Amino acid sequence: MAAQTQRAVLAGGCFWGMQDLIRKQPGVTATRVGYTGGDVPNATYRNHGTHAEAIEILFNPEKTDFRSVLELFFQIHDPSTKNRQGNDIGLSYRSAIYYVDDEQKRIAEDTIADVDASGLWPGKVVTEVEPVGPFWEAEPEHQDYLERYPNGYTCHFPRPGWRLPARTEG
Repeated sequence: MAAQTQRAVLAGGCFWGMQDLIRKQPGVTATRVGYTGGDVPNATYRNHGTHAEAIEILFNPEKTDFRSVLELFFQIHDPSTKNRQGNDIGLSYRSAIYYVDDEQKRIAEDTIADVDASGLWPGKVVTEVEPVGPFWEAEPEHQDYLERYPNGYTCHFPRPGWRLPARTEG
């Protein structure tokens, strides 16, 4: 019997770079970019109000898990900058985890505590942890953008050798 697909929704700056790197993670079966966490129904690029640019991730839990997805998320964007990634500044570019259930919330909070304890970033994590709400799929020209334009804009980069340690008790 095939594994049940699980869903994650993350925001970490411009969605083009996030999608390009996360889709390559083993176990990720699908991604799409869009808008979530805000106040405008049927959000679009030109009218997304207080929504964040986000990525919806479907993954096979037999090949990866939510913690592994979050470890990559925290590696490829700076979670210590409020409402900013690279040259992108504003509420649309905030760092956020939109959890789908209590287990994801627990894992998100635990992972954030590990990031803070690790000292891998220059400041404390400002990533919001909120329940998932409506996800408004972005226009077709934003989907798979960096596959179509390999030299296109991104502010997301894998950091070689970056590995998130788990905190030790005591």
